[in-house]
Amino acid sequence: MASMATFFTQTSFPSHSLSKTFDTHFATAPKVNSCVSFRARRQVGVRVSSGLIEPDGGKLVELVVKDSERDLKKGEALSLPRIKLSRIDLQWVHVLSEGWATPLKGFMKEAEFLQTLHFNSLRLDDGSLVNMSVPIVLAIDDEQKHRIGDNKRVALFDSKGDPVAILNDIEIYKHPKEERIARTWGTTAPGLPYVEQTITNAGNWLIGGDLEVIEPIKYNDGLDHFRLSPAELRSEFTRRNADAVFAFQLRNPVHNGHALLMTDTRRRLLEMGYKNPVLLLHPLGGYTKADDVPLDWRMKQHEKVLEDGVLDPETTVVSIFPSPMHYAGPTEVQWHAKARINAGANFYIVGRDPAGMSHPVEKRDLYDADHGKKVLSMAPGLERLNILPFRVAAYDKTQGKMAFFDPSRPQDFLFISGTKMRTLARNKESPPDGFMCPGGWKVLVEYYDSLVPSSNGKVPEAVPA
Repeated sequence: MASMATFFTQTSFPSHSLSKTFDTHFATAPKVNSCVSFRARRQVGVRVSSGLIEPDGGKLVELVVKDSERDLKKGEALSLPRIKLSRIDLQWVHVLSEGWATPLKGFMKEAEFLQTLHFNSLRLDDGSLVNMSVPIVLAIDDEQKHRIGDNKRVALFDSKGDPVAILNDIEIYKHPKEERIARTWGTTAPGLPYVEQTITNAGNWLIGGDLEVIEPIKYNDGLDHFRLSPAELRSEFTRRNADAVFAFQLRNPVHNGHALLMTDTRRRLLEMGYKNPVLLLHPLGGYTKADDVPLDWRMKQHEKVLEDGVLDPETTVVSIFPSPMHYAGPTEVQWHAKARINAGANFYIVGRDPAGMSHPVEKRDLYDADHGKKVLSMAPGLERLNILPFRVAAYDKTQGKMAFFDPSRPQDFLFISGTKMRTLARNKESPPDGFMCPGGWKVLVEYYDSLVPSSNGKVPEAVPA
């Protein structure tokens, strides 16, 4: 059996350039549906060219020091004031180090932080804008601030006491927690998972500066070979001679409705004139709330999806996106889209209620289900990215498989929610044939079976990714 690593590894590639007279962004206009079909766009005219979409700012920012400097930087780190990184802090160092947040060169200083909070974008030296919708910041407390004193450099250490990075030309400024929460999530209601993990008990100060990361971030969890950097992904897309890359992010197991969406997207790109569009299936691999399926189980499930032929390994690259999850709806989905530009994607699939969650207090969704795709069509700094609105798929009882929903015969369709899917898996019940490939469903059942109380009556604690 081919390993999953065989299916998903290393790239760079050519992308489609669309003429300036062509609305590449699905922007809403009077009397025009923002969910413009591929066929309608094709009639306006598409010009295919080679070459990947450029990273934000024109150059990928990679912050890992050269091998020849590694020992020197380790020695320097040992002589500097220290900041101990949390698990989520380390994930943000990973994100920054590989260039997902290009053009950021480190944790945000105050000017970058304020632009992100108030404008969801950063203005570059040439006056242009790039999207940046979530703060990427590092919090410290009063004691740490006092210990740093007048130093302009600090060292960042992991939980094991090993040096991870040096933060240069530092700036320390107040951490406006309530404003940060309100502007990022649109609410200060208690119970927001990321807020409780990283902000509520965080220090009253933020420290920004330029990062020098001593060596590539590794987790040694058996999944590091899937954590391809933007540069590695670009190399892989080039190796596969891709002339378009369409990205799909998810934090759940892949069912056949997802697969239908992805394969249909490729079909439509071929109809537009692309010769070899490649799918970037890009599960989120940073922090997730405890009731989400953990990353290692999701990757096992994704492996079965490819083994069972639901997705084509030849035209699919599966990689892990290292960002932590905010569950901040339309604000956060901009970050998810922006980061994929830096990896070379020029198409981004957006679904219902992207990055959303249930309201932590009230019995309703926290965000309007359609706002994510609408915001992406208008977001500053994302004009170069083609937004592909999600087509709703459901189980068609007449065909015995997942199909695109037909509103003319709603009685024929069964919507299987994530909650319903989890309930079936927990109870070891099978979903309708054609909902998910058998191998993938077996993995999901095995995961929930692993949560059954042990002999001591305790349920294994879910560990956030």
